Amino acid sequence: MVNNARDAYLGASINTASPQRLLVMLCERLVLDVQRAQAAQESGDHQVAHTQLLHAQDIVAELRSSLDLDAWSGAAALGSLYDWLYNQLVLANMRRDVTLTQHCLVLAQQLCQTWTEAALSHAAAS
Repeated sequence: MVNNARDAYLGASINTASPQRLLVMLCERLVLDVQRAQAAQESGDHQVAHTQLLHAQDIVAELRSSLDLDAWSGAAALGSLYDWLYNQLVLANMRRDVTLTQHCLVLAQQLCQTWTEAALSHAAAS
């Protein structure tokens, strides 16, 4: 019962969110996934770390595929950053390397902060 209510709420939140808010939500989930992966690696739970890192990779792939390279001059550089982050997440997963995961977390947090600030700026301008 509780899961059904939570799922309904999350579904409604996603369906009614602006594109800017959806981007922020994806970035927040990316950070959460990498945090969970890091904690799992530190505790030796490689299966949980693997699952979390795979989900983080999926999010980065979605961010990359939805990037409009013609929208602004920095889009190609951002695309390269997404590609690099994706590759680092793969390596962190394959090598079970918590240090790589920590580096990915720092970058994911910076991306999330930047997109949050951009979304707030866009909302204020609207």
